[in-house]
Amino acid sequence: MINDCRIKWAVFDYGGVLAEEGFMNGLHSIAEQEGLNGGQVYELTREIIISTGYLVGNVLEETFWNAFRRETGINRSDQDLRNEILSRFELRPWMLQVVSDLRSRGVKTAILSDQVNWLDELDIRDKFFQYFDRVYNSFHVGLSKNDPVIFEDLVQWIDCAPGDIVFIDDHLPHIKRAGSRGLKTIHYTERASFIEDMSVFCPGLS
Repeated sequence: MINDCRIKWAVFDYGGVLAEEGFMNGLHSIAEQEGLNGGQVYELTREIIISTGYLVGNVLEETFWNAFRRETGINRSDQDLRNEILSRFELRPWMLQVVSDLRSRGVKTAILSDQVNWLDELDIRDKFFQYFDRVYNSFHVGLSKNDPVIFEDLVQWIDCAPGDIVFIDDHLPHIKRAGSRGLKTIHYTERASFIEDMSVFCPGLS
């Protein structure tokens, strides 16, 4: 297959890019139900998922939720809390079509996600791994996108020059870290601008 694009690999974030941002939306919903500030609960939970080591697979999920309950005062079961989050990850069919179009034009595709063990469960539910050549999850590789080293490792994992990779993420600090390691980047904010930005690397993309 001839690659007529200006990149060899397109690497996608999951939550907020391939799917709706279930982590943030779920936490905001939990906070609202508890009469708490959604933004504060979200930021605190981001700190907890990092500080416990859950993000990079160093502890079990129950350790994370125990810390969450202790720090937030929200006394709900693991299953109830995780359902509030996982139920809000909804795949964007149009984005999967973009992935398919890229592959049909010879571009390889990958996921680079910080979605812990939930990503595997979401694939069982929605069966989206099949659209990608590689899947890299912080929970399994022992690194998160908060560490720029993961982007150096990504280059090695897929055996490609940084300038031949475009990385798409909705979190600007991740974009900046990827760019600092030489990757091309697209900061995802909404559909129309994403298609326009991706068309720079793959002209004629629908």
